[in-house]
Amino acid sequence: MKAAVITGVGAVEVADVPDPTPGPREVVVDVAACGLCGTDLHILQGEFAPTLPVVPGHEFAGVVAEVGSAVTEVEVGDRVAVDPSLYCHECRMCRLGRGNLCERWAAIGVTTGGGAAEYALAPVANCVKLPEHVRTEDAALIEPLSCAVRGYDVLRSAMGARVLIYGSGTMGLMMLQLGKLTGAVSVEVVDLNPDRLATAELLGVTATAATPDELDRPGGWDVVIDATGSEKAIQDGLGRVAKGGTFLQFGVADYAARVTVEPYRIYNQEITITGSMAVLHSFERAADLFATGVLDPEVFISDRLPLGDYAGALERFRAGQGRKVLVLP
Repeated sequence: MKAAVITGVGAVEVADVPDPTPGPREVVVDVAACGLCGTDLHILQGEFAPTLPVVPGHEFAGVVAEVGSAVTEVEVGDRVAVDPSLYCHECRMCRLGRGNLCERWAAIGVTTGGGAAEYALAPVANCVKLPEHVRTEDAALIEPLSCAVRGYDVLRSAMGARVLIYGSGTMGLMMLQLGKLTGAVSVEVVDLNPDRLATAELLGVTATAATPDELDRPGGWDVVIDATGSEKAIQDGLGRVAKGGTFLQFGVADYAARVTVEPYRIYNQEITITGSMAVLHSFERAADLFATGVLDPEVFISDRLPLGDYAGALERFRAGQGRKVLVLP
């Protein structure tokens, strides 16, 4: 089969690789669409994946093409979205119900072959069937939505919160949509890309700006979310949290990124600094939310490109062009 392969740091190609064969409790998915995100760029930089080469693609959906001998939950022909999480279920964090912090953490498309291929292998437990009205290609959005749902699980945001989001890419826009659903009294978004801010305005953001200095909130925000991973944005955002407020690190920063904090201010103003890592007990809920129409795929998906242009798709994403970029194997 054809697959995109990250062969080394900074190197990616589309090549022929062996077709996957399912184990007893695994399925082979005929991939309809695979989304790109910042994690893919980190893998390309030599981060996340312990070894290269690897077939990337942790945001994908498709049709079950083959099932293992002990699979009864799905059948060939079923349409599914796939949770990429692979936990050991044995370590302390897994036993505490915190599988996203698994000491042997792994993920489809990060540490094992993923959905940037004609076919992908997945445990049947990771597959969620799609309702008839959900288009299979669009369901690649469920995985990033499940990360956003996890983010709001961590926030436990109170009704009436004033929210500031750094970044209006796909994840920032999803956090905007969920912020409105969770009862925020206002959600404001900052980004240096005016085209992306225009999408936030289309989605009903309270206000947009290139910098928080342009927004009238001298006392800060109850909730500040970084959805960029940018060191400068994170540093700025830490200073925008209101008394008693929370800063959520949601964007994936480079390993080498460093910021400074003011310990006295954290103590004196009871500021919480927290993070949200990938998916945890949130994939099925994201699938249910997606089925209700919480996201409009035509707004969120800007590019649907052939698998053969995977390198070009990565470059488009890296350049901040468009919103969610999908490859269609």
